[in-house]
Amino acid sequence: MANEHHRSGPVRSTAAREAILEATARLFHNHGYDRLTIEGIAKEAGVGKQTIYRWWPSRGALIGECLAEGRLIPVDFVVPDTGDLAADVETWLRSVLSILEEPQGGVLLRSLVAAATEDASVGVHLGESLGVEKYLSERLRGGIRDGQLPEEAPVEQLGRAILGAIIVESLGRGSHDPSSVVALTRFLFAR
Repeated sequence: MANEHHRSGPVRSTAAREAILEATARLFHNHGYDRLTIEGIAKEAGVGKQTIYRWWPSRGALIGECLAEGRLIPVDFVVPDTGDLAADVETWLRSVLSILEEPQGGVLLRSLVAAATEDASVGVHLGESLGVEKYLSERLRGGIRDGQLPEEAPVEQLGRAILGAIIVESLGRGSHDPSSVVALTRFLFAR
């Protein structure tokens, strides 16, 4: 009997975890970060608040995990390597900026920024989700290798600066102008 209970525990835990993450992503997309509550997530997932707090200390931590698992931004933003650094970064950037073109894209990014102000891991996961740390930094290092950037180019800082420009663009509640961010990157990588 004890073995039967032991076997069903992890299954229930896995199901509860999945329900919590699905509920978090759904509520986040539908209502944004400001109206996301642990109580609402628990109700939507059919679990108690204590179950959520057992695994995540805050709603920001939940958002971070949803980002890390591709539940909020499900696209893999790979930076191409055609040999032309400026064109490759622009292709990646236009792909990322296409989020803002979606009906709720600006709301999504603004909500993620709000979540990041409360939980720094959300900001880290946001950068990872958009491919900044992995793909963009890798491509920028390729630009150094190929002589398209100086050897001392601060790769990580350039990536964060571009991410910052994307975030600032998303904070504009009216119309946005993705071409301004593209123009910035063209300037940064002009030869």
